[in-house]
Amino acid sequence: MKILVINCGSSSLKYQLIDMDTEGVIAKGLCERIGIDGSRIVYQPAGGEKTVTESPMPTHTQAIKMVIEALTNPETGVVKNMDEIGAVGHRLVHGGEKFACSTIIDDEVIKAVEECNELAPLHNPANLIGIAACQEIMPNTPMVGVFDTAFHQTMPEEAYLYGLPYEYYKKYKVRRYGFHGTSHSYVSKRAAEVLGQPYDSLKTIVCHLGNGASVSAVKNGKSVDTSMGLTPLEGLIMGTRSGDIDPAIMEFIMKKENLDIDEMMNVLNKKSGVLGVSEMTSDFRDLEDAYLAGNQDAIRAMKVFAYRVAKYIGAYTAAMNGVDAICFTAGLGENNRYVRNDICAYLGYLGIELDQEQNAKRGEDLVISTPESKVKVMVIPTNEELAIARETLALVQK
Repeated sequence: MKILVINCGSSSLKYQLIDMDTEGVIAKGLCERIGIDGSRIVYQPAGGEKTVTESPMPTHTQAIKMVIEALTNPETGVVKNMDEIGAVGHRLVHGGEKFACSTIIDDEVIKAVEECNELAPLHNPANLIGIAACQEIMPNTPMVGVFDTAFHQTMPEEAYLYGLPYEYYKKYKVRRYGFHGTSHSYVSKRAAEVLGQPYDSLKTIVCHLGNGASVSAVKNGKSVDTSMGLTPLEGLIMGTRSGDIDPAIMEFIMKKENLDIDEMMNVLNKKSGVLGVSEMTSDFRDLEDAYLAGNQDAIRAMKVFAYRVAKYIGAYTAAMNGVDAICFTAGLGENNRYVRNDICAYLGYLGIELDQEQNAKRGEDLVISTPESKVKVMVIPTNEELAIARETLALVQK
């Protein structure tokens, strides 16, 4: 079966067409600047040339149409018509407590996702637009929703509750939900495969480190804690997000700077993180270059970031009463050996030793700790699209 995986943002749409017989990517690409001047579609068939086509995309429906036109193009396309596509898998960010697993999308599911919009106002509405666009163009093709929050629904009450009046949980479901669940699930399972160990016997810490970043504790195949909370703002310092802060800081800065709550939230979401600490950039690639050049602003930001990750690893080692494997994934986690080295420098108490030759590699599943290391340290490239496609296939085949 061929499955189309769709990941909609507010002004972008990533897509992959995957042949589930081989789990190989047939074609992939990106629609950018939807609803904005200068919109374009990037398309690349497997083994073929990447093409970039600039064309107006006023809506996500138009973007989906352009994706289908690219996939079925007589010269460069990979399918004759859309009947060859057996299902569509959609990444959905927030499912609240309603969804502990992936699900076939119907009217009831759409309504339930809409009810979670206020918990993810930047993501859920865009995800729903992508679903509606696909349903309009492919009305007879089954659609599956795969939720970022679902993997973390196994967290125990002591991990997901906040120290707030319990009535806020009963009335509004204010609690920790966590995100990047598709990535944390895929990486923890893949780590078990690489190590040749049963998934349900391992204690694994997954560090999904990118512009958005989170850490999770996966014990015996279940997420028992994760760093992001009610929203993706909590947890690690990220590209532009503050991560954990003393809540009273908000009132203090609002009074000093004469900000309202919307302006303050904009600071925390878009002007903080390594961008705010470095006063340079939110792009970790640029930070790495400056870090290696001895720029003190970049060094400060990278040190703060690495320290925060190491703290969460220590906390989750305690939460699971031990750890067997620590996995690095996502753009920064997979590609920046200096960050991995700086984080692991804090973890000598766990008996961790890095193999620097292995740590210098990238782009493949790796064990980067020495054979003598008491805890395995790994780099596992994430593959959220394949994880979504697998979930979609399993549901459609049922």
